[in-house]
Amino acid sequence: MTHAANDRSLSISQRTANPLSQSIHSTADFQRNQQQIAQLLAQLNQIVLDKPQAVRLALSCILAGGHLLLQDLPGMGKTTLAQGLAQLLGLSFSRVQFTNDMLPADILGMSIYDQSKQQFEFRPGPVFTQLLLADEINRSSPKTQSALLEAMEERQVTQDGQTYPLPQPFFVIATQNPLQQAGVYPLPESQLDRFLLCLSLGYPSPAAERELLKGKDRRELLKDLDTVLDTEAVLLAQQGVRQVYVADTVLDYLQRLVAKTRASQEYHGLSPRGVLSLQRAAQAHAYVSGYMEVTPEDIQAVFAAVTDHRLGQRFVPAHVTGGQATKTIAQRILAEVSVVA
Repeated sequence: MTHAANDRSLSISQRTANPLSQSIHSTADFQRNQQQIAQLLAQLNQIVLDKPQAVRLALSCILAGGHLLLQDLPGMGKTTLAQGLAQLLGLSFSRVQFTNDMLPADILGMSIYDQSKQQFEFRPGPVFTQLLLADEINRSSPKTQSALLEAMEERQVTQDGQTYPLPQPFFVIATQNPLQQAGVYPLPESQLDRFLLCLSLGYPSPAAERELLKGKDRRELLKDLDTVLDTEAVLLAQQGVRQVYVADTVLDYLQRLVAKTRASQEYHGLSPRGVLSLQRAAQAHAYVSGYMEVTPEDIQAVFAAVTDHRLGQRFVPAHVTGGQATKTIAQRILAEVSVVA
């Protein structure tokens, strides 16, 4: 392998020969963004205890411009993580609690007749925000779930023949409960594919749980968070993510992983959109880690979160498996595919 996987010292200024670096994202922008990211991660890790990798992946998902799906048992901190991200990123925020009697108009909005003007006026729904928390999304019917498809993919809403753009940037963080629980509807594959990453937080360690028991209420701690980034900084970071360099040898490794997913008879392999999502997530992980070059370690860090939900891997709580750790589809693929061809 000609590219040294662990040599991550290349700065933006050293990448000027690379077309991905020919943009307005300067070294000063990068350094300022990195300071903000470090501050954000430090604050968020004080709220969501003992989950540094999940927190890093969640931020990587946002800075990659993707949507995030959090699946776990109720009470694991999914909503706390989403609210913490929204506050630290300085984005406008709406939360929708999904229930089985919700209608698409409850999310998107509706046209209401204004008698004084003698015409219909569109009243935007909670989706018209920069960060939407779709809480327990799989408790609603498939019809309501599908209302988010256009918003997530096209960043717009079409109602009564009119198209309304959503604020930029726009993200969806959705939480869902395990399918083993009552009153839930599985998300269709087409909607799962819209989520860049899917994460599970899991139980806290005994030490973290003790800190939760003895510490301040998480909702009170959320109120004390200071905004670290803003809309401009988030958009700037997204530009930076797109400039992160990916060497051909790293792309070779990525494509071997993708080919492995497509060789199975048990599940459908990654689609081209899934492949692009994998590359973008790896670029974002490198950027959040303070580098402008992707290594195989970045791909490995995001691979399960990008691919498992696309390959049909369903979340099963630890108590259902008797606490036994079972390898996911992505973990098995990573173990079988060598970094060096």
